[in-house]
Amino acid sequence: MTRHLPFARLHNFRDLGGYRTLDGRTVRWGRLYRSDALSKLNPAPDDDAGRADRERYTGLGIRTVIDLRYPWEIAAAGRAPEIPGQTWVNLSVEHRPYDQAVIAADVDPWRHLADRYLEVAHDGAGELRQALGLIASAEGPLVFHCASGKDRTGLLAALVLVLLGVHEDDVAADFALTERATDRLLADWKAAHEGREPSWPGFGRAPEAIMRLFLADLSAQFGSVQGYVTEHLGMDEGLTTRLRRTLLE
Repeated sequence: MTRHLPFARLHNFRDLGGYRTLDGRTVRWGRLYRSDALSKLNPAPDDDAGRADRERYTGLGIRTVIDLRYPWEIAAAGRAPEIPGQTWVNLSVEHRPYDQAVIAADVDPWRHLADRYLEVAHDGAGELRQALGLIASAEGPLVFHCASGKDRTGLLAALVLVLLGVHEDDVAADFALTERATDRLLADWKAAHEGREPSWPGFGRAPEAIMRLFLADLSAQFGSVQGYVTEHLGMDEGLTTRLRRTLLE
């Protein structure tokens, strides 16, 4: 099976299947995907590559799209294409906007981003609760995404994988796979911000260290990811049971 699904316009579309859990089960392939912005699948009339992308995406049979972006991002860039039988939900998990392109040079970037993730975990409790519930109850393939498929998407992917019982090393490694797409994502950013250059040289990076710091922070505050979900999101272990029933084999 293929983890990285190749598209011309999408650069970070991945299948979360195949990971082994601590109890010996495996995450199902073809059921849960993570991506950069699916608005890139809305091609211009003469965009043959865009049309091919859309056909490939449609062929995955995705039933639910969770868009983690701000409403203003969607207004500016568009939403996922409207496909019959597919439900689109906007759950904007981030509540404190920040600009990664201008992180100060004297700031530890990985600690800085892990701190922003922790803010999302606290501020976005309502949206994350809804997202986890949708994933646990999904009756068909589901994809969630933000703009680059790195930060907000990486946070939700990590929560799901840990709750499924995937080892933290694999969770951190999955997060870091975005680094394969960094150059193309940076090119997209420059195209959308004509005349600007990120002043932070680490812009677009996704090293394992960020995710390890974030997961350690959650454990320090709540004992574990399950403790965070129970205490802060208000969801009991029935959520974890439903996630495992839906996504493990």
